[in-house]
This record gives sequence, C-alpha cells and structure tokens, in this order.
Amino acid sequence: MSKPVARALCAVAAACLLGVALGGCGGGGGGGGGPPAGPASGWVAGSFLPASTHAGRCVNPRSGMDPTGAPYTDIRGTALDENNWLRSWSNDLYLWYKEIVDRDPGLYATPQYFDLLKTTATTASGNPKDKFHFTYDTSDWLALVQSGTEAGYGVFWSVVSSLPPRRIVVAYTHPSSPAATANLQRGEEIVLIDGIDVVNSNMQAEVDAFVAGLYPDQLNESHSFRLRNPATGAQRTVTMQSANVAIDPVQNVGVIPTLTGPVGYIHFTDHLLAAEQQLIDAFRDLQQQNVADLVLDLRYNGGGLLAIASEVAYMVAGDVPTAGQTFEQLVFNDKHMAINPVTGGALIPMPFLNASSTGQPLPTLNLQRVYVLTGGTTCSASESIMNGLRGVNVQVVQIGSTTCGKPYGFYPEDNCGTTYFSVQFKGINDAGFGDYTDGFAPNNRPSAGGERLPGCSVLDDFADPLGDPDEARLAAALGHRLSQTCPGATGSKPSFTKPLSGEPSDDGVVEKSPWLMNRIVEGA
Repeated sequence: MSKPVARALCAVAAACLLGVALGGCGGGGGGGGGPPAGPASGWVAGSFLPASTHAGRCVNPRSGMDPTGAPYTDIRGTALDENNWLRSWSNDLYLWYKEIVDRDPGLYATPQYFDLLKTTATTASGNPKDKFHFTYDTSDWLALVQSGTEAGYGVFWSVVSSLPPRRIVVAYTHPSSPAATANLQRGEEIVLIDGIDVVNSNMQAEVDAFVAGLYPDQLNESHSFRLRNPATGAQRTVTMQSANVAIDPVQNVGVIPTLTGPVGYIHFTDHLLAAEQQLIDAFRDLQQQNVADLVLDLRYNGGGLLAIASEVAYMVAGDVPTAGQTFEQLVFNDKHMAINPVTGGALIPMPFLNASSTGQPLPTLNLQRVYVLTGGTTCSASESIMNGLRGVNVQVVQIGSTTCGKPYGFYPEDNCGTTYFSVQFKGINDAGFGDYTDGFAPNNRPSAGGERLPGCSVLDDFADPLGDPDEARLAAALGHRLSQTCPGATGSKPSFTKPLSGEPSDDGVVEKSPWLMNRIVEGA
C-alpha cells in the first residue's frame, strides 16, 4: 500500500491503521505550498465566483498529455488560486455547503484549507457527520481506477488490535494469488514480518518496516511472514511476492440443509463488473435448489457499482415488491434538485434492475426477507442493498456488527494534480430514507447509535471458514431463522470508527483501497 493509499485510507476510515505506522493522516498529493504571500487575498465572506474561474491555475502546472491523450490545460497560478477553486467548488457541490465556515483562502496552505471545507457537525453517537473527506494524488488514483488492481498478495488482513500487543489475522484470500499459493488460512495470526516483532514492536522504524511488508508499494516485493495457528499454537514461515491480483468477488456459494428447508449462502466481497455473471450464476443455482432463505455475507464488501447492488437486491426480492419502485435516488444539495450538477443529466431514480448489463434476464429467489452478515467494512453500495430492500418492505435481518455508515457519494474531481473527494450526494430508498450515518446496527447491540435492524450482534469468528455453518455469524443467522433469538451480544464498537486505543473492535479493521469503498454511479 503506497503512502497516498495509506493517506486516503486514513481519511476514509477516520483512523490510521496501526497508529504511528502511516506517519499521520490528512494532506494529499498535488500543489498547495504555503499560504499566499501578502495581506490581501480579495476574500469577501459569502461571495463566490464560479469554480471554473480558478480551475487549472496551479502552483506546479502539469505539462504533456493527460491519461485520455489530451494536453493538460494547467497554467501557472498560486496557492490562492487553488484555494479559491476549492472554496467555490465546495460551495457549489458539497452536500452540507451551508455548514462550511467561510474562511479567508489566503491564510492557509491548500491541504489544510481543503480539510476545513466540510461540516464539523457530529452524529447522535458523537462520530463526525462527514468522515469521507480526503484527497488522492491524481496519478495514483487514475492508476488504481484504470488497472483495477494494485500490488498485493491477494490477502485481506483484519487488524483486531492496532497497538501492542497487536493482533493481525487473515480475514480472507483470493484464489490464484500469492496468499493462496502460500496456503494462508483464515484466522492465522501474524507474529513476525521480515523478522520484526509485529505483536509487540513500538519503534517507529520497525513499525514502518513491517507495515511496508504488510501492504507492499510495488510489484515483485518479497517479504517473509511468521504465522501462528491460534487453535494449535503451531507456527510456520512463508515468503510471498507481491503481484497484481485479480479479485474474485463471489466466493463460497453453497446450500445448507436445515429442518425447515435449504438455506443459500453467498460470500460477496466487491461490487465490480466482474461480479455480475458470478452473482447471476450463484442466484440461478440457488433458485434451482429452491432455497427457503438466503444468507448474504457482506462483512468485507466495501461497495462499488451501484448497478450491481440494484441487481443483487432484485435477485433477492423478485418482481412483486420491486416492480416500478426506486432502488436508490441520488439527492444533491438544494442548489441541484432536478439536474445532476456533475453530469448535467436529469436526476432519475435508479430502479431495481431486472436485467444484466448485457440484457440478460436475472434469476430471482422471490424472498420476503434476507439475512445479511455485516462488519465495519460493509459500506456504501453494500449498505444500499440493505436500504433499498428495506424501502420496499423486504425484511433485512442483520447479523454481525455495525456497518460503516456511508449513504453518501461523490464524483472525484482533479485540480492541479490532486483528486479531491468531497461528499456531494446521498442515496435514499423508495421510502425516502437515507440517514444512516452511524451505520446499520443489529437491534441487540448494547451501545448506542446506528439505525437499528432486527438481528444479532455477533463477533467475527476467525476460528471457522467462511460459509461453514459453525462460523459464528452464519450459525447465528441459522439459529435466528428457527427461533427468532440471538446468542449473547458480543462487541459494541463499529470497527470503521475504532479509536486508536488498542482495544479490540467488533470485528477488526479490514482495510481496502478507496476505489473498493465507494458508491460508483455510471451514466448517472
């Protein structure tokens, strides 16, 4: 994971992985420099020129061709120009623009000024209302989006405890990856990386070094890992070399026989186009086996294409509750009630899509309820599935821990080599609801906060494979459908906003790059 990736993850997750390891959060690539020289910036509180007036006026203008093959149009400018663009752009498009304190752009360096262009309000549980305000170096962002891959081992680590004594475990792996070749198993704990004590080390240089091994910057990096099996105590050492890993977004599809009918299970990790046919095949298989219920495992699904989320929701519910209904409607601020201000198109609700991107009719299970397994990484488009189904009165039973709380989205915007992410819209369901900033939470979760759903608060179980009926969350779902009761609630803090206290969260922090943690609207 590169430093820009780490920086963006800090901003998205509202917490830096492993505390000091990433060298602090905030900031971002691109220009800025110091505050403009001179006492007069021309700032008049409440007066804004169009953002286009200041666009492309850069401290460090780019030359050559952009990724589309067109020449860059940057010209020499100042930090004041860059700040004025941010100020006008935010005033026009930021969802809560009325809650921005209008400050003199001549008094701040650009990264610090952008950090101030957001609401300071908090939610009912005390979390920031806006925890999705971040920047990315444009070249790094485009490389991620265009390739769809980044250097890695094909393993997602769960940081259950971020400070010594740390606990970092294998959450899941992708097939045909370096991690799969090394036979990494869910629940294995990292003891050493490149000989460095991951559990106890607190020296800055050592922490930086093992984080570099945990999240490699480049392809073909080789790092050694000492892993411990928590059940047996046995340890082993493997060496993995980073590679571009293809994501396998639909795994562990199966049917579990029960006394009250077969129950389908799908582990779904990412709303990518590559998932579409896999999901269709999975739902068709479950349809043919006449499943009585579905357990949809979204605990590590950070989001992606909203159209894929709509297709999944339709395949769960079928025609009867969804025909003619809204899956999700984008709502911008009160300056843009009818027209999408970024695309220029009319704001038309997204329906429940009953055909694939290639026009293939979708199979359906025609269920009136669905069990959803959740964690702190359940975010954005994954939460849209839950909210969209609830909007047409399909019961969503939540098993796990509080979701990340991201009913919001944005269109990434480049200026002067920095891509800015600022909340521009929220998504609401057919019932007009979209206010779940504190996430969805099972209704027996002991602490306050979260939009409550029927279900059970259950700690992530790293002792059993995903899809195993004995795995704690899946077992709780199977038990709840029989008795409508839950095991004792475990955990109370959502991992997505876990403070850097070293205390365990509900299910650890499973970090994903921002391109896997978004609500992506194509053709909106």
